[in-house]
Amino acid sequence: MDIRFATREDAGKILAFIKELAAYEKMENEVVATEALLCEWIFDKQKAEVIFAVEDGAEVGFALFFHNFSTFLGRAGIYLEDLYVKPEYRGRGFGKALIKRLAAIAKERGCGRLEWWCLDWNKPSIDFYLSLGAEPMNDWTVYRVAGDALAALAEEKE
Repeated sequence: MDIRFATREDAGKILAFIKELAAYEKMENEVVATEALLCEWIFDKQKAEVIFAVEDGAEVGFALFFHNFSTFLGRAGIYLEDLYVKPEYRGRGFGKALIKRLAAIAKERGCGRLEWWCLDWNKPSIDFYLSLGAEPMNDWTVYRVAGDALAALAEEKE
């Protein structure tokens, strides 16, 4: 097993993992990402990073992450947007290896925390995260403004 950072040439692999994850989460219709968009935002604008879990030269899992900031801690953290391991490779330590590498990256960069969201129905992932010592943030609710609502809010007169 190896963990490696993605390069621009991996845009197709990143998109394939995103689509597999979306299918697993029953959200395929929400994927509008393209290889060109991923290249622009991950590699040109450097707004996110991707690491792969690799076995025998094949990518079997990925993690897409970026920095956020904690005002209370006064420093950056790492936000894990997506973690996915192909079903046939689950239970073999690839997910844990990806999370451990992210923890190491956070530590190397002086980050104050590593965090992510998980769907409420995804019991296998929840159990996995709990086994790593992760704590659910039960007192918090996620809010989002996107699409037409985002455009309307941005254009709203003061």
